[in-house]
Amino acid sequence: MATSLRVQYEVTKGDLFLISSAVALSVHLVFKKYEPRTPSVHIALLGLPPIMLSVPFQQYFGSFGAILITCIVFWTTLSLSVVLYRISPFHPLGKYPGPLLHKITRLSFTLISVQGRQHTHIQQLHKRYGDIVRIGPNEISICNVTAVGPVLGTPGFLKSEAYSGRNLRAPGRSLLSSVGEEHAEKRKRWNRAFSVPALKNYEDIISRRAVQFVNLLAREKVLDLGVCFSWFTFDLMSDMAFGGGPNMLEQGDEDGLWRVMEAGLVEGNFFANLPWIASYARNFSMFGRDVRKLRAYCIGRARERVKNGSLVKDLFYYLNNEDGAEEQSRPLADVVRDGALAVVAGSDTTASVLANLFFYLLRDTEAYTRLQAEVDQFYPPGENPLDTKYHQEMPILNAAINEALRLMPAVPSGSLRMAPPGGKSVGPFFVPEGTNTYLPLYTLQRDSRNFSPYPERFWLDRWLIASGMISPAYAGIDIHAFVHNQEAFIPFSFGPSNCVGKGLAMQEMRMTVCLVMQRLDIAFAPSYDSNSYEEDLCDFFVVKKAPLLVDVRVRDTVLA
Repeated sequence: MATSLRVQYEVTKGDLFLISSAVALSVHLVFKKYEPRTPSVHIALLGLPPIMLSVPFQQYFGSFGAILITCIVFWTTLSLSVVLYRISPFHPLGKYPGPLLHKITRLSFTLISVQGRQHTHIQQLHKRYGDIVRIGPNEISICNVTAVGPVLGTPGFLKSEAYSGRNLRAPGRSLLSSVGEEHAEKRKRWNRAFSVPALKNYEDIISRRAVQFVNLLAREKVLDLGVCFSWFTFDLMSDMAFGGGPNMLEQGDEDGLWRVMEAGLVEGNFFANLPWIASYARNFSMFGRDVRKLRAYCIGRARERVKNGSLVKDLFYYLNNEDGAEEQSRPLADVVRDGALAVVAGSDTTASVLANLFFYLLRDTEAYTRLQAEVDQFYPPGENPLDTKYHQEMPILNAAINEALRLMPAVPSGSLRMAPPGGKSVGPFFVPEGTNTYLPLYTLQRDSRNFSPYPERFWLDRWLIASGMISPAYAGIDIHAFVHNQEAFIPFSFGPSNCVGKGLAMQEMRMTVCLVMQRLDIAFAPSYDSNSYEEDLCDFFVVKKAPLLVDVRVRDTVLA
């Protein structure tokens, strides 16, 4: 009789373990199919089942012991099920190579991303595994030029939920995060704001700040050029978006707005990698403080701009429909959101490109000398280098900017996109539905199959050869060794969601570079270790600049 009761006891307890495991597997199927993001749903699926299952266990282990046992069984089974599925050949991405930890959990890649090493890490993975690499349970990176059109073109991949994670608390959706018809509608007013006539109107605004910037450099002996570029672009975009700003070029970052913006990029990058955590973070005031401070600044500037009215045809003039192109006026909240996007996207990106450009020029003294000679040719002493009439005709100027954009695009890892329903063929690969996909610009634009020779080196002549201005033989290169794949050069992205402000950014950079080169001589500061610069650049979606200490003096031609 005792033996019979003992057997019955063991079988009954075993059945309960099996039921707990079966429920855990069912929960995995729910997460796999629906991918819920709401915290309350997470609690219901992960917390309630083991608590409810603990009731029949109480007769064996007591109340506390039953809850502990069922939680261990439930969560262990669920975790093992998730891990085994993600590394199994049955996973939709099972055939694509990548590090084991990246396949198991997104946390593995996130730890690298929050250090700002995402761009170089992806490059190393492609060198090891090939054109397609699995960098997360549901993420891949493709380094193949044939993927550009299918992923970024029309119709291409969808924008991933990384954008909503990065925005965290921002109400509504900006141009950057919107999709479909909403994006097309928003894009219309931005296209008006960056049309050729509009860009012509912006020249005076750029000129005023560029002169102020050069005067700042001329007053200092040694300075951090990257910081000065940050102040310059923030002041300029504040002028463009709201008719004025904190005037950092005169007062420095007294209000801490630039520091706030850079801190916000780091925080946003974390939540972009783990967007489901953003659902929880939104409930805690400690997160998103930097976003709130920057938004408060934008609201104040927007209200002041509305109060002052249209003094000039700046960016706000179009975003606020002051040109009367739309039938209905826009809510102030929408204009503030667009203005904030303009300040963040238009200042941080351009500042990083300008800083990188001058780093490459200062390291390559021959390129620096050639560019300065070209500026002197088109704009000799007495000529205004801010006059844009020659800028697009200056081959070395444009080659220098393009080469800086090739080596270090403002968004090194590109925008994260998601495969559409049904999946899509991308070159030789098939990307399953819902797969988050990177086109890593940093890797793509340094690939020797696209740019050769010297794919990792700042080399102006590649652009002059490609345009037919000089022959490969002139540069000492065999024509068969020269590769210049223009389709792989997409620093402003590609397709319907490409950078709408490309024209303004190029105009701003050309004007500023010409003015600096005409009036100043710049060199690395004697104590500065230039070898540390590229290592200290961080990829937080947008590049976070490294210190760039320089020695500045006014040119003799200007003094004369």
